[in-house]
Amino acid sequence: MGDFLRLKKSNCKNCYKCIRHCPVKSIRFSGNQAHIVPDECVLCGQCFVVCPQNAKEIADSTETVKVLIQSGDPVIASVAPSFVANYDGIGIGGIRKALQKLGFADAEETAIGATLVKKEYERMLREEKRDILISSCCHSVNLMIMKYYPTLVPYLANILSPMQAHCMDIKKRNPNAKTVFIGPCVAKKDEGDHSNGLVDAVMTFEELTRWLDDEKVVIEKENDSNNESRARIFPTSGGIIRSMTEKLPDYSYVAIDGPDNCIAALNDIRDGNIHNCFIEMSMCHSSCIGGPVLGKYHRMPVRDYAAVSAYSGKEDFKVEPLADNLMAKSFNFSMKSKLNPSETEIRQTLAKMGKTKPEDELNCGSCGYNTCREKAIAIIEGKAEISMCLPFLMDRAENFSDNIINNTPNGIIVLNEELEVQQINNAACKIMNIRTPSDVMGEPIVRVLDPSIFLKVKLEHKNINDVRTYLAEYDKYVEQTVVYDSDHLIICIMRDVTDEEKQKQKKESISRSTVEIADKVVDRQMRIVQDIASLLGETAAETKIALTKLKESISDE
Repeated sequence: MGDFLRLKKSNCKNCYKCIRHCPVKSIRFSGNQAHIVPDECVLCGQCFVVCPQNAKEIADSTETVKVLIQSGDPVIASVAPSFVANYDGIGIGGIRKALQKLGFADAEETAIGATLVKKEYERMLREEKRDILISSCCHSVNLMIMKYYPTLVPYLANILSPMQAHCMDIKKRNPNAKTVFIGPCVAKKDEGDHSNGLVDAVMTFEELTRWLDDEKVVIEKENDSNNESRARIFPTSGGIIRSMTEKLPDYSYVAIDGPDNCIAALNDIRDGNIHNCFIEMSMCHSSCIGGPVLGKYHRMPVRDYAAVSAYSGKEDFKVEPLADNLMAKSFNFSMKSKLNPSETEIRQTLAKMGKTKPEDELNCGSCGYNTCREKAIAIIEGKAEISMCLPFLMDRAENFSDNIINNTPNGIIVLNEELEVQQINNAACKIMNIRTPSDVMGEPIVRVLDPSIFLKVKLEHKNINDVRTYLAEYDKYVEQTVVYDSDHLIICIMRDVTDEEKQKQKKESISRSTVEIADKVVDRQMRIVQDIASLLGETAAETKIALTKLKESISDE
């Protein structure tokens, strides 16, 4: 299968929306990126439609078509009848003129090929007496049956699709012509690639619109509906059946659209519950008017149905029948062999996802798989990662968060903008003598703490860091950091510094006592010095007097 659906890795945001909507889960996740598995993909384009980041893109064939035009051979477009839904108020005449300005030789309606196909369906039901006949116009349905229901391939109508039949008819009338199909479908690119040269290129309406815009070509509105256009109703749900002029009385004619309905119907056929039935089966909801390009950019099913119905006529196109052998088509299928993991492997994988007992298997579908067991099998097949399980990630994140919060020595309190306690850890409870966290959960913080610091942070949206506060009611000193979180939460981190503060106060007390003692010692020493000085002064005076008298006595003699 060609690379018709591609992934823009830079845009993939790991949301799993594509896998949730993929009917066959043909998407593999690795390195937080989605990867389409070509061997399993049925090219329904649902991942392209639902991707919110536009990470999926359809391969562009515009340059290929330009090369065909430059080759010199006439290039004739086969325009899918759903163009009426995509281009409001535009008829085939307006489309033809616009395409001729781009270099096309001509443009015709694929509904011509649809007329050939529906006549062949009528013949097969009438002459071959098929028990069950499934329409083969939708290539995505064909791929699903070939890849996932190979035993039902005999029930597929083994004739060309309207695109192939019309391109064959064009080349029959114009032997040198190149054919380009233009429609809303990505699967047609693959069908065209395997058409043995009937279809030279396939474009989507999106590609055509870009090309017209680039060349500044405006499609003219022309009311060119006519009565000979019954097959124009083909792209609507039930359109093939509505176009039939001959219905067998002992047959049921049923239209099925949408992936889930198609899968349910195929399961019912496989189980032998359906007989004598013609089933018009389309992978897209509302059939081709709900094709990937229309579904993503122009999803208006009621208006689109009304537009196509109004453009359709009551009579068949006048077509020259193709030989039966030219209308025949074979289906080659080769289903990729799947792993069949043992129950032990599945249980071991479930255990890695935190699902050790049946009640742990929530089957929530957030990963994109319908059940936890499907997800486990996808992990074993290498298509999914354990981290895709949202409950598992949440549990792990909560456990990790709880482990940090409950084991940190710091007290942590989380408040909402109403200053109500949303979370409180054991350390904070211990600081404030709270018995259990549940005693204050949901309660205003004013019940246990002065709210002024929290109110200031809430109003100013500015953090307050490392403020030392005395909690008088608890006789505790704490160092508070209060943070305003972007999720409108107020987070308070409290470090109990009571012992540190008391040690500091004790040291300060000792210091003060030491200073006082030193002051007393100094005072006492000064008094002693003064006393000594006084005594020394008196002794010196007495000595002086005695010596003077002795001197005078000696002098007198």
